[in-house]
Order: sequence, then structure tokens, then C-alpha cells
Amino acid sequence: MAEAILHPAGRPRQPPPLALYVHIPWCVRKCPYCDFNSHPLREDLPEAAYLDALERDLVSALPQVWGREVVSVFIGGGTPSLLSAEGVDRLLTLVRTLLRLRPGAEITLEANPGTFEAARFRAYRDAGVNRLSLGVQSFDDRRLAALGRIHSARAAHAAVEMALALFDNVNLDLMYALPDQDLAGLSADLDAALAYRPAHLSLYHLTVEPNTAFAAHPPPLPDSDLAAAMQDCVETRLAAAGYEHYETSAFALPGRHCRHNLNYWTFGDYLGIGAGAHSKLSLPEGIVREVRVKHPRAYQEHAGTPQAIAESRRVGRRELPFEFMMNALRLSRGFATTLFTERTGLPLAVMSEPLARAQAQGLLIHDAEHIRPTEQGRRFLNDLLLRFLD
Repeated sequence: MAEAILHPAGRPRQPPPLALYVHIPWCVRKCPYCDFNSHPLREDLPEAAYLDALERDLVSALPQVWGREVVSVFIGGGTPSLLSAEGVDRLLTLVRTLLRLRPGAEITLEANPGTFEAARFRAYRDAGVNRLSLGVQSFDDRRLAALGRIHSARAAHAAVEMALALFDNVNLDLMYALPDQDLAGLSADLDAALAYRPAHLSLYHLTVEPNTAFAAHPPPLPDSDLAAAMQDCVETRLAAAGYEHYETSAFALPGRHCRHNLNYWTFGDYLGIGAGAHSKLSLPEGIVREVRVKHPRAYQEHAGTPQAIAESRRVGRRELPFEFMMNALRLSRGFATTLFTERTGLPLAVMSEPLARAQAQGLLIHDAEHIRPTEQGRRFLNDLLLRFLD
């Protein structure tokens, strides 16, 4: 046990890696399944004003991260590809000016496959983006319409081809268990995606979230048996194609894991700027979580002031085991036992009882050097995590 790095406040003496998340809160149209902080554009994108707000926000946050190296940047949304090439260039110039950005840092931008956004891909690359994440969701026009997506299957194919011609590192987001989808439809989507052989694939099971249009008007979704068969199909097909299922919803070719998301799952630190952005930071008073105000107008008005922080709380020692495991157990390979102490400042012994129970129930494997979920633990991850709630 690395007793030397323990701290009574429940925080690591040496801060973990730091990432930056930037939230762009607008989209052309709100999808009926989406519960993210995204807002349909009612007028022209207020790009300059929002970038001004992001600059004030980042400047005000500098004392929390001063001197620390930033290992990755993720520009998410919403639809970040609504930003102009000049806007992305201004944003990344700001990041390089104010922060210690690691040479070769992974810089991801989420984009939609619409023709308008795809036309900007080359300029995004020239501005410094080196990883593009495309929200394809499906290559079937009927499924795209059911999901409320504004792009067509033809536009999706064109955007993927353009992205792969410009970027070495491309992720495709796909969804399954869609309205009226069957196994043949899922297989066709997988055929289309695997034909491109992108570095990374994210496969999400569609779920109906509260306060969404789908919650108010549920669509005809596959039953639980068919959805389970679809999950098996996804895992089998991608494994056969050489993709490693390294996280609950993430599949990558060897060596092509998403570094930014791995930092989340290994309980690294991240500074979030933008409307509704979340942060998790290791500070002298302990591990602190913050949330910016959600509404874009309020955020732009208050960015850089205390009023922009809608929530700030220190994660207590009793909460840390669950918070750590909620992230780390998403990883198929699990984590080294030493990582818990390195990231939380607590001895692994604080989790000895739930670890023993979960292992006895066949949900995880725990030896002297490593902890990982079993196949049953991965399938019933929420049940496994409940063992670590105090």
C-alpha cells in the first residue's frame, strides 16, 4: 500500500492527469432521445459572444489548474461543428495560450454528418483538431428519421469518407435497439461502419431518458430479448473485425483507445468550460466537482464570475469509492489495485467488504494487483456498482 501518498482529506498528493472539456450547447434541432444540455438554434449562432464567454471562463479557472499539463481536449455538445473554422481556431489558440497543452495532445471535435458541417472538416484539421467524432447513429434513412436526425444515410457516408481522408483518428457513433429495428437492420449498419474500418467505434443502446420527447411519446422499441441479442451481435461482430471492447460502449483497433475518455474512466481530473459543463478537480481542499450554469444566455452573462458556477461540492471520503468505481468498472480490463489509492488518496482497504461481496457473487475478479469486472459484471454493471454505495 502506497501509504506515503495518502491524505486525510481524501485526495491524492500528486494530482492525476488533467483534461479539458469545452461544451458547445447548440444544435440545429433537438433529437427526441437527447437529454444532454443542448438547445435548438432559434437565430444565428452567437459565436463571437460565446467564445468571449469561454475565454472569461477559462481565465477565471486558471488558479485551479495553474501549471498543470493538459493531456487532451474534447469539444462536445450540442453540435460543435456549427462553429466556424475561425471559431475553432480562436478556441484552440486560446487553449494553447493559457494552458500547458501536452505536445501531441489528443484534440477531439464532435461533428454531425450534415453537408454544411462536413465542408469545414479540413479547416478544423488545420486549426489543430486531430480526432473527429462523427454522430452517424445509423446508415438507414428510416432509422435516422425515427431518431429525428437531420442528415441522410447518403450524407453520413459522404461525411465518413471525407473525415477518413483528412483525419487519421476518426470515431463513429452508432446506436442500436432503435425504433422498429431488427437484427438484419443492425447488421446492415455494422456492415456499413466496418467497411470503413475507423480507428474507433462507439455503440450505444438507445434508452428512453426522462424529460425527453421519447419519454413523453415512447417509440416502438425492440423488446429486452431482441435488445440483448443485438448487444451480442455488436460484440461478436466487432471482435471478429479486430476491435477491442475496452469500455462499456467503446470499441477500438489496437492502440487506438480514446485518451480523453480513458482519463474519465481512470478517475483523472478534467476542467469543463461552457454552458452546463462539468469539472472534477483535485484541489488542496479535496476532490471537487463543479457544474456551470446550463442555459447559454445565463452562461454568457455570468461566465468568469462566481454566478457562472451552478454547483460546487467537495466529494466526501465516503463517496469516493463509489465515484471511483462508477468510472473504473466501465473498463473491460478493469484497473490496477494501486490506481484507487493514487486517484483518491484512500487505502483500498476501505472497499474490502464490497469487493469481497462482489467477487463472491461472480461480478468481479480481485487479485493482489488487479480488479476487473467479469462478463456478468459488465452485463449488470449497475447492480455491481450498487455494492459500493455506502
